[in-house]
Amino acid sequence: MSSPRFCPYEGDVDARSPNRNLAPLTAEIDSEDQLWVGGCRLADLADHYGTPLYVLDEATLRAGCQAYCQALTRYYPGESLVLYASKAHSSLAMAALMASEGVGLDAVSAGELLTAVAGGMNPRNVVLHGNNKSRVELELALEHGVTVVLDNWWELDRLERLCGQREQRVRLLIRFTPGIECHTHEYIRTGHLDSKFGFDPEELDAVLRRLAMAPWAEVTGLHAHIGSQIFELQPHEDLAAVMVKALGQARALGHDPGDLNVGGGLGVRYVASDDPPAVAAWVRTVSTAVVAACRQHRQPLPRLLCEPGRSLVATAGLTLYQVGSRKEIPGVRTYVAVDGGMSDNPRPITYQSRHTACLPRRCRAAATETVTVAGKHCESGDVLLHNISLPPVVDGDLLAVFATGAYNASMASNYNRIPRPAAVLVHGGQANLVQRRETGQDLLRWDILPEHLRQSDPAPIR
Repeated sequence: MSSPRFCPYEGDVDARSPNRNLAPLTAEIDSEDQLWVGGCRLADLADHYGTPLYVLDEATLRAGCQAYCQALTRYYPGESLVLYASKAHSSLAMAALMASEGVGLDAVSAGELLTAVAGGMNPRNVVLHGNNKSRVELELALEHGVTVVLDNWWELDRLERLCGQREQRVRLLIRFTPGIECHTHEYIRTGHLDSKFGFDPEELDAVLRRLAMAPWAEVTGLHAHIGSQIFELQPHEDLAAVMVKALGQARALGHDPGDLNVGGGLGVRYVASDDPPAVAAWVRTVSTAVVAACRQHRQPLPRLLCEPGRSLVATAGLTLYQVGSRKEIPGVRTYVAVDGGMSDNPRPITYQSRHTACLPRRCRAAATETVTVAGKHCESGDVLLHNISLPPVVDGDLLAVFATGAYNASMASNYNRIPRPAAVLVHGGQANLVQRRETGQDLLRWDILPEHLRQSDPAPIR
């Protein structure tokens, strides 16, 4: 193999804040114009593991964790804890890697919670979210001793019954909507008042009063989250002021909340025109605002918790596809189709999201045509990349789509009965399979054919 010598996107690499990059930190182009990540040539990974294939760069994942932890140490004078929002990409490998970096975890289901624990995450560093937690999920949280993010009155009643039966106390973070809106997609705004998440701020007093009388409840802090893929800093500054004031309200009602969880939401760079703040800038803004609000309201510094997801893992991932058919519509557009699409990356059809891509076997070839990259699913809207400039694309070409580490594997489906891709973790020239590729037999394993529908001789076609 040729040794990599060049770095793609020269002048566009921020090793201190991976969320500002288009490609993983270890991406390099060799003398033969081939793209490598984590010391592995992407063409070799595609040949060995097949496509579509999720590729995760371990160095970029660790750099993201370290960017948050180091910035908090630098800018926040009190205690702090980073919680990985595992809905972005939940797997045993991801949980184990986060735990090894001293990062906790935010789970929103029994599956994510079980994955975290099985991956070696300390349950004391896990919180359970959700606006409609099942009895099974709450019992699992109580069993493992994780902190529950209390979301609504119905859940409060349910927890009260469960804890009474067990004679068990539970640590609670009270989630409320702070009434702060951001410029992001309407589906991923969660801080405004019209949200399915959290108590209305006008209810907070009543919630805290009731919990003050509940021997099973230990209110350890407050939680709020204002959305996702946010490029603005001001809303996070505003959030800190609202939350610190609420901390004082909780203390005045007899609680001793030590934690302030400001959620996450920092955006990432998907295309060249995106310009998200660096992790350090986000942490500095939040930390400064919390310290200032505590001084203003004469409150002790809480332990500062945050829940990044996308900004930790998006840039670390890319997806490899093989190109197949091509359709040219004169005067309109040219479609090229790949062997995946909305079942492995539903974000473009769901959020109208955009991505950057290249041909990893000829990275520096001149981009002489504009094409629309379509998926193979039976949906006209199954389009991954609209009007992207690429070198001439032909059948059998390998296509790499960047920044797919967040919400691709976790939102993948079996639409059209297409198996979900494999995933590999690359580091130091080694590739480790962390999720096996599904097979056709996997898709059939949960189906049950009723006896009365079993026919030895099917009816003739009419």
